Amino acid sequence: MSERVIPGRTGGLITLGAADAVWAGLTAGSAVPTVSAALTCSPADARAGYVLLGGRVVATVADGGRWSVAEIEVRRAAAELNAVEFDGQDLVRVGPFRGVQEPRREGTLRWRERIAWELQEPGGPGRAARREGAGPYHLAGIDWRRILVEQPHGRTARTWWLPRSVVRLLDAAEHAETRWLQAARTRSETAAVTEPPSHHDQARACEGRQQATSPDRPTAALRPYNGELTGQLYSVLSRKHGISGKVAGWTCTVCRTAPAAVLDHCHEHGYVRAPVCHSCNTQERPDHLYSNDIRVAGHYLRLFDTHTADWLRHWHRCPGCRARTTLPLPHLAAWTAHIACRPLRPTHPTPRGSRGRKPCGVLRVSWTGSQNAPRSCLLTVAVDFCPSGEHRVLARIPYREAAEKFGTWLAETAPAVAAAAGPDRLDGLPTRIRPVIVDTSGEGLALF
Repeated sequence: MSERVIPGRTGGLITLGAADAVWAGLTAGSAVPTVSAALTCSPADARAGYVLLGGRVVATVADGGRWSVAEIEVRRAAAELNAVEFDGQDLVRVGPFRGVQEPRREGTLRWRERIAWELQEPGGPGRAARREGAGPYHLAGIDWRRILVEQPHGRTARTWWLPRSVVRLLDAAEHAETRWLQAARTRSETAAVTEPPSHHDQARACEGRQQATSPDRPTAALRPYNGELTGQLYSVLSRKHGISGKVAGWTCTVCRTAPAAVLDHCHEHGYVRAPVCHSCNTQERPDHLYSNDIRVAGHYLRLFDTHTADWLRHWHRCPGCRARTTLPLPHLAAWTAHIACRPLRPTHPTPRGSRGRKPCGVLRVSWTGSQNAPRSCLLTVAVDFCPSGEHRVLARIPYREAAEKFGTWLAETAPAVAAAAGPDRLDGLPTRIRPVIVDTSGEGLALF
């Protein structure tokens, strides 16, 4: 039986059972599904000194032999979760991947490891929750199984996906937890030996610690990236000692809100672009069907429509792409299909009862040859999954023509980016650019 919250104690300490009731009640209408026992079921552990609720760290206090939390912090965490914009169609792959190991530390979130480990176990999602006597296994109070999407991969395999907004929320929780633990270690190493603080002192200090480490200010301890790695080769930089820690200290250069986790680089020229978060790294990855064939999925709307200038600036951090006023071949192919061939894409009437027309099928673009030999490289744009089976190939465009069209569009769409490009910056570039290194596995979740 859940405990009642005592009226008039908003902002004071309440038991974990009462906090569970507050959390469940406040998040009942949230687009992101939550569990009702977020503070008392695994992996929440009050004895660690905190619990994770959404993207926030909530401190726990030993109060009279039982664990409590500040009610105001539970309410803040719920308000932040309710404000998350949820798009169930914008998905990020979370597994299964090869070489997954059991989570090494049970006391920390490590949500990617936890999900990947459960997905590869017999029984798949929900196996842990179905064990005898086990409660609903959650991640930071989020019931991730209810929004996990299963998609076919080949004839027998399956892949698993979560909405991007939830991925970012869990990344924020993991980062906030890391900062909390670092601050706790620093305090334990530097604090003088004094008498233990009273329960009232702990309660007063609780909110102050939350403000210092809460993920609604994730960039407070991070620094913006100012081009410190410009012109460096990824193959050299990735082998340097301590580079992973340096990357984690920057803010993502694309979204500028999340902590960076991956050092993005151009697979054609080999140059480092900039540090980005996991979400942005998966956002820009081409949807390869084969090594020379990509499907132009919905996320290209953001890359080339709504957040165009940010992504163009990011891609042109590679000196090779900037000097040649182009994009890596897979990205140029996607741009050609999505933008240059937009007038060619057929449409069909919408279902009965609604007005207008909708684009036909799914765009796909493939290429023959290589950007190393532009005269022989040809892009072929086609439509898959036409309801009536009418459409196949829309256009065949030579690489050089596609690059010229992109240059014209770039000058109109992002003049500042176009102004920094051009043949006057070819000094120091490799005389022969490298072939495309295709990442078809969908892994890429490790730092290097």
